[in-house]
Amino acid sequence: MNAPPIPAQRFIGRRVPRKEDGRLLTGRGSFVDDIILPGMLHAAFVRSPIARGTIRSIDTDVARAQPGVHAVLTQADLAPFGVTMLSFFLGPVEVAMTPLADGRVAYVGHPVALVIADDRYLAEDAASLVVVDYAEEAAVVTLDDARLGPRVHPDTDDNVAALMGEEDADAALEALLARAPHLVSQSIRHQRIAQSPMETRGVVASLQGESELLVHITCAGPQLVARWLTLALDRPGLSVRVIAKDVGGSFGLKNHPWMEEVSAILAAMLLRRPVKWIEDRIENLTAANQAREQEMTLRAAFDADGRLIASHADYALNNGAYPMGADANIAVHMFLWSAYNIPAYSFVSRGWYSNTPGLAAYRGPWAIETLARETLLDRAARQIGIDPVELRRRNLCTAADQPSVTPLGIPREDITPAQCLEKLLAVVDVPAFRAEQAAARARGRYLGLGLAAYIEPTGAAGSELAQLRIEPTGRVVAVMSVHSQGHGTQTTMAQCIAEQLGVPIEDVTIFDGDSSRGGFGPGAGGSRQGVIGGGAAIRAGRLLADKVKMVAAHLLNASPEAISLADGMVHVAGAPEMRRTLREIAEIAYGEPGRMPPGMETGLEAQYRYDPPPMTFTSAAHACIVEVDADTGFVTIQRWVSSEDCGVMINPAVVEGQIAGGLAQAIGSVLLEDAARDAQGNPTAATFKDYALPTIFDVPDFEYVHADTPSQAEGGFRGVGEGGCIIGPPTLVNAIADALAPFGEVPVDLPLTPDKLMTVIEGQPWPERPVSRFHPDHLAPEVDVPAPAAPSPPPVVPAAPVGIGGAWKLVLATPMGPQPMVAHFEVTGDRVTGRLEADQGSQEFAGTIAGNQVAWEMKVTKPMAITLKYALMFDGDSVTGKCKMGIFGTVKVRGERA
Repeated sequence: MNAPPIPAQRFIGRRVPRKEDGRLLTGRGSFVDDIILPGMLHAAFVRSPIARGTIRSIDTDVARAQPGVHAVLTQADLAPFGVTMLSFFLGPVEVAMTPLADGRVAYVGHPVALVIADDRYLAEDAASLVVVDYAEEAAVVTLDDARLGPRVHPDTDDNVAALMGEEDADAALEALLARAPHLVSQSIRHQRIAQSPMETRGVVASLQGESELLVHITCAGPQLVARWLTLALDRPGLSVRVIAKDVGGSFGLKNHPWMEEVSAILAAMLLRRPVKWIEDRIENLTAANQAREQEMTLRAAFDADGRLIASHADYALNNGAYPMGADANIAVHMFLWSAYNIPAYSFVSRGWYSNTPGLAAYRGPWAIETLARETLLDRAARQIGIDPVELRRRNLCTAADQPSVTPLGIPREDITPAQCLEKLLAVVDVPAFRAEQAAARARGRYLGLGLAAYIEPTGAAGSELAQLRIEPTGRVVAVMSVHSQGHGTQTTMAQCIAEQLGVPIEDVTIFDGDSSRGGFGPGAGGSRQGVIGGGAAIRAGRLLADKVKMVAAHLLNASPEAISLADGMVHVAGAPEMRRTLREIAEIAYGEPGRMPPGMETGLEAQYRYDPPPMTFTSAAHACIVEVDADTGFVTIQRWVSSEDCGVMINPAVVEGQIAGGLAQAIGSVLLEDAARDAQGNPTAATFKDYALPTIFDVPDFEYVHADTPSQAEGGFRGVGEGGCIIGPPTLVNAIADALAPFGEVPVDLPLTPDKLMTVIEGQPWPERPVSRFHPDHLAPEVDVPAPAAPSPPPVVPAAPVGIGGAWKLVLATPMGPQPMVAHFEVTGDRVTGRLEADQGSQEFAGTIAGNQVAWEMKVTKPMAITLKYALMFDGDSVTGKCKMGIFGTVKVRGERA
């Protein structure tokens, strides 16, 4: 009789203490500023004190003469390197950009010169002695400025950095909105946010001989940074190794290097000495890339029963001067109504250049979609006269509605926002709260309940690699392409691996943070590491477990099916006396190749690169109860409940920590944080005294309800990293609006500071934003500086055609980066035919020619079915123009004769 196999150990789903916490909490982490190299020099930047202008001269003589100063570098010194600054999509940035300012400055804090000295103190002192003569110009600061003012970049047509959606109104949709029984409209404004990681940006760069550049950097993923630098530097024969051991948060700021990091790296290459630059907090708050300054007007139509009919959004995003990728934020519209059933939706979305620090990502970059939608739904409930819970129940996508596709083509197969809402309502007694609220109002206290629901795309960016080996000691080593900035991946990945191999989690060590180890991975971002990294860890663990079983079966004269792994031991079903330690099997696998199964490679190693499903959705519903003091406008959060469905949880403690961290940032964005600029573009929040982050007194103890619906990804995991920061703001805003409902509507104009809320309580007008200095009604400019010349008039179109026949090299500036193509044209009279060739294939087209202008349309099916409308203008051997890409907006086309 065969005995049952030893049961497998379960680590996935357990609240295992984080393996890395002991080291980090006792000050034994290894961050960039902990790196000290022999002969290391230190860097400090000379930064622009004005937001816009030209550089007349830079006098570095006095600074260079200071003791301990090794160099004072300007862009003229760095130009010979020929660096190509790249966007997040690894293509050239959309506007001319150099590591240090080249003749012009475009925001306060723009790096102009770099001082290299024996220590940071000497470098800072010398930087203060550099004299720069500027010719100041009127700054374009706000979104209104960008719409009305001069071009931020002289070589652009206007200040539109990116455009998506349909600028022309959709007549059919407008008719649906006009005829609807209920039309609800809301405009919201979101302030500028500084990511404020615990560890600011920093880099230590050094040449290792002639063939290797070693870069220690605080980043979201060392492999991505190595790839970025290799492409940007483009130096054959130079390999780039990037190390990021511990990282104190990123939140989108550290996805890849930017001006300062590149300048410091080039200084190290130029001086052939290690160079360190560590950003101080003032630099981080005033000159680092920022996020979230955006506006949206959202309209939604409902039928007589409160069911959605149609919606339209007009969205604007401040891209700053040099965004890490010109962005109109298409994700806002892709997911705005994805959790709800709505027949029709359209939008127009624009990103705008301004004289402010460039746009970077921030936890859930598309989060305004949930803020706009969920606050509008509460406003709609009040306007229609229906309970906000019931309104959501009538419109949320349920299991019965799936599979289905949203108006923008997003497939929905296993989302659970309606289920999350019901789980939430099982622990939040809404009728009881309403009774408490009414009694409190009778006593002059104002309580409010806010609800929100959402879904979030996770695990949708690239693949991840796990390389595993069981050492001859029996311990397990994993080299992962994931990378932690506080995510706990050294614990969660170890849990996935330990469960597959049947070893104690203490025996699994995770190595990451070094681009020379393991394979490429894009790093953290998009709530992806649990889904994709966890999937890779499980698959690689299974492969290695299968090999162990085959080796053990061969050595113990058993069948592989009889072998099981548990407690670091190899067990044979029905023969407990034959069990062996994993170490014994590993010693034979490495040291006695003759005892291995015939044809099997020696050692105990395996690797797997996991490519997940196209998109894995997480769903959630949250509730928040607040009290607003009617005498001061201060908000106190009394209770917060999260009902989250992130699939199978690897470690519930890590999941809840991620939710809590996101909610803390949400509270800060709603009540406190504001990286504001004055009319001249000067930052008004330069320290944490001015830029108010939430403290322990602002953040409540959160309650958690978990749905745990397995996803289609390996392990059943769903991402959770960004959720709290996405669903948190509307939950809190709705609670405040509910509390102050007796006084009127609360505009969604963040942050909701006490003085703003007091205007609602006291019945005063909401504070108006200052009128743009470029608006005709602006009568009192704050500073008398000349405005740049207006854009030049459009070129005159010649009447006679130009010779365009033959091949042309074109570049289409798509939202995902530049798309190179080759176009072949043949002209017959006023007709033109041809063929477009790109990496994705080729396609023929036919159009018209008038003078030097050519226009044609062509239908494509990938990545989705849209009609492309080209309009090009030829001038000698160059061509410029635009392409309308349906919902993806209008993009620029440039090229030259092949």
